[in-house]
Amino acid sequence: MEKTLVLLKPSAIQRGLVGEVTKRFEQKGLRLAGMKMMQLDDAILSEHYAHLKDKPFFQRVKDSMMVTPVIACCYEGVNAVEAVRNITGATNGQKAVPGSIRGDLSMSFQENIVHTSDSLESAKVELERFFKPEEIFDYKLAVFQYLYACDEY
Repeated sequence: MEKTLVLLKPSAIQRGLVGEVTKRFEQKGLRLAGMKMMQLDDAILSEHYAHLKDKPFFQRVKDSMMVTPVIACCYEGVNAVEAVRNITGATNGQKAVPGSIRGDLSMSFQENIVHTSDSLESAKVELERFFKPEEIFDYKLAVFQYLYACDEY
């Protein structure tokens, strides 16, 4: 089973979309393994968005992520990284397909509701950045046998 990070951004918090967004991951069958609200600061955002440091919008992205707290989530499932990315949709809300979180709820490239890990490798690094080991929980969903065939996990 893979674990992956989802950050509900200030745009989701401000617009009251936390329940709608988390509902979509749960309905898909992903197991919520960790969740917490946290106020991000410049240090963690500089690390998290280091790959954007030379872009002209780097500071604007960091400022946007500090407007309100975010909700950090760890979801788990078979191919969880890909499943979460598909549920989320393209980064630019205007180009995301209807039915995806961004396709239904976002009109922006930046204010696009969620951040999701883009690979298994980045998920591992990002989960360690936002969660302590004791904040990730391991339990079995009662409906697990109805989510996967016995040879899928």
